[in-house]
Amino acid sequence: MELEATPDDEVFSSNDEMQELWPLGEVDPKRARFPCCIVWTPLPVVSWLAPYIGHVGIAREDGTVLDFAGSNLVNVDDLAYGSAARCLQLDKKKCCFPASLAAHVCARSHEHSEAGTAISWDDALRSGARRFEHKCYNLFTCNSHSFVADCLNRLAYGGSVGWNVLNLAALVWLRGRWLDRTAALRSFLPFAAVSCVGVLMAGWSFLLGMAAFSLLLLGWFVLGVYCWKGLVG
Repeated sequence: MELEATPDDEVFSSNDEMQELWPLGEVDPKRARFPCCIVWTPLPVVSWLAPYIGHVGIAREDGTVLDFAGSNLVNVDDLAYGSAARCLQLDKKKCCFPASLAAHVCARSHEHSEAGTAISWDDALRSGARRFEHKCYNLFTCNSHSFVADCLNRLAYGGSVGWNVLNLAALVWLRGRWLDRTAALRSFLPFAAVSCVGVLMAGWSFLLGMAAFSLLLLGWFVLGVYCWKGLVG
């Protein structure tokens, strides 16, 4: 007697099953492979003055990194501004991959549908890349963090569709890890050198100027994200 197929046989019943069928590979910095990771690298000049600011990308399940590197340009397997210095591997079990509107596992299904849903991790990144291939790059309004935040919203990562440049940056800095000591040195040595030269040439007022620069930059993003909706992508 033949068994009849049921809808449950055709779709995955939970994100746990998807994780078991497609387990993540190991992070391999030497081959620049970071499966389902957010990666971070310092920016020239900007990171010399504010080392917490950098360039980010997000990797596919096979470890290939995608990053919004310029107007109408999403790099594939070619992280702009150098190799990754920090990375954070995300948990696919915390994503929502609805097969239909009724199959949402996140609490904010309506908002997730508006942000754009995906049936897999790579599908979310592919949709995000298509969108940002038609966007103009601007460090202050639409940058690499905007692209990664958009992908996380499509994934409804952690049950949230409120990812933005600020909480993404906090996630990477609080939970990410340095890939090695050289990466940490590459990120902070220019800042230390600029600070020392600045103090020697201009005195301690130079450090006050750098602190003011950081506060103004942070204030801009806080206003652009939380006060003037849509100003910062």
